[in-house]
Amino acid sequence: MDMAIAGEGALSPVTAFALVGALGVGAQWIAWRLRMPAIVLMLAAGLIAGPATGLFDPARDIGPLATPMISLAVAVILFEGGLSLNLRSLSDAAEGVRRLVFIGAPLGWLLSALCLRWGAGLSWASASVFGGIMIVTGPTVIAPMLRTARLARRPGALLQWEAIINDPLGALAAVLAFEYVLVAYTATEAESAIFALVLGIGTALILGAAAGFGLAWAFRRAKVPEYMKVPVLFAVLLVVFAASDAVLHESGLLAVTVMGLVIANANLPSYEELRRFKEHATILLVSGVFILLAASLDFTALEELDWRAILFVAIVLLVARPLTVFVALTFTKLPWRERLLVALTGPRGVVLVAVAGLFGERLQQLGVADGALIGPLAFLLVTVSVVVHGFTLAPFARLLGLTAAETPGVLIVGGSHWTVGLAEALKDAEVPVLIADANRSHLRAAREAGIRIFFGDILSEAAEHRVEVQGFRTVVAATDNDAYNTLVATDLGPEFGREFVYQVAREKGERSRYQLPASLGGRPFGDGATYRELNRRMWQGWRFRVTRLTEEYGLEEWREKRPHAVLLGSIDEDGVFAFVSPEQEDDLKPHPGTRLVSMLPPEDDNKRKAA
Repeated sequence: MDMAIAGEGALSPVTAFALVGALGVGAQWIAWRLRMPAIVLMLAAGLIAGPATGLFDPARDIGPLATPMISLAVAVILFEGGLSLNLRSLSDAAEGVRRLVFIGAPLGWLLSALCLRWGAGLSWASASVFGGIMIVTGPTVIAPMLRTARLARRPGALLQWEAIINDPLGALAAVLAFEYVLVAYTATEAESAIFALVLGIGTALILGAAAGFGLAWAFRRAKVPEYMKVPVLFAVLLVVFAASDAVLHESGLLAVTVMGLVIANANLPSYEELRRFKEHATILLVSGVFILLAASLDFTALEELDWRAILFVAIVLLVARPLTVFVALTFTKLPWRERLLVALTGPRGVVLVAVAGLFGERLQQLGVADGALIGPLAFLLVTVSVVVHGFTLAPFARLLGLTAAETPGVLIVGGSHWTVGLAEALKDAEVPVLIADANRSHLRAAREAGIRIFFGDILSEAAEHRVEVQGFRTVVAATDNDAYNTLVATDLGPEFGREFVYQVAREKGERSRYQLPASLGGRPFGDGATYRELNRRMWQGWRFRVTRLTEEYGLEEWREKRPHAVLLGSIDEDGVFAFVSPEQEDDLKPHPGTRLVSMLPPEDDNKRKAA
């Protein structure tokens, strides 16, 4: 029997895929627990598993499938990015995004090529091709950074839109430069190269737009059953990418981005379900791609780099990127702080490494010797930019005052006597709080108390544009409508995390015929009182109290002195508030310095004052 025998230490493909998933998702989970940039840990995990220990080698363990898998994963990532580009979300960032794309991209290409030529010492052929790729700032790294830094809406939108739109443009710029080099190094006619480029870009735009409009039409008219929408979406995505790429290499990235952009602005009823599923898929794909790319790195290739490589990276991050942004955003209404933040934030990601490695090999085949340096330079740039920006974006944004809130706040849905009392207690404890209600009269007391309010439906498009949700960590739905509370908690659960979304108990929730599935609604808090009961207590004289615990005065002493108090939540040493559900109170082990937020009945409150 003639069978190929795997080399010593080789993993089976199934084991290799399992290892990639475990390392990628595990790195993201550890990063979440440690509050570190996830990209940094994913790079470290890939390097340790790959070139550092030799445990995993994609070329050896997965074989020729590794490269096409990365290409398809990047296509899905860019499609998900396009799917998040709703034109209505641009609002006041539209002018800045246009300038970063139409002025910043060409200028960035030029400055990057100059950095490569005079900084890294590459030939003009390699510098022009790699400079086009360097336009990209990487949605795969920007998205996790924005999630961690919790930027204000406008600078966050600028960075997100620039990254997603410039990613396929960077790949196409590299194609354009490569076609020019191809004409210069071979007998290929310039006319045929230009025709191929125009045909490829035109095909990508037409295929992407046609697929997006076609899917929107089919979904809106129920031509596709609900349970098949995501599979159909995936299948069409892969077909569009493959068809466009067959006409012009790397044009598939533009096609899938356009397809996602069209669907995002089609106002589909099932859009949120599609977007959330794609977000979950993207998290897995980003993890896998970073592990594969890091594990594929050859340390011997890095040995070919010298001190000029470090000079090149420094010039790109400290000169080329800031100069590009400042020139592009000149004469706009954007404050200088926002310009500075965007100028000093330009991490590169998956697309840069994947496309750079491909074109580096192609340049070598044409006889451009220093094309071999493109791959190592790309990985060095990605690693340094990810580490630097991953650790500096959040503190730099806080220094400039461009975070949604210094301390994660509480979003209260529903204005009432009880919610205003809670908001006042949290405000006095320096916890950011906002009350939202669609009934203006319900907000009168909150307005008089100096509490931030939003007049309108918290699920509306207006709320999406005007409420800085990045500044809030916890949501409590506390209106007089149980069905609406359940809707709010269910809708906002995936965005905030279901463990941070609460609602007042339903009036008839205990009866079996009224009980809803566990997947709907928010978590209970306090003693599970209903809207009526909470507000009745306020009229009876109950009051909110915030009590700081110490070494001598702990939870047991607090409970002993306030036997009838209802514990609602706690504020930790960082000023972050968290509700306490009924089942959590017995397991609560607060540290000294923690503040307890509770409701005291009149008798306990009077005893406290007398003491």
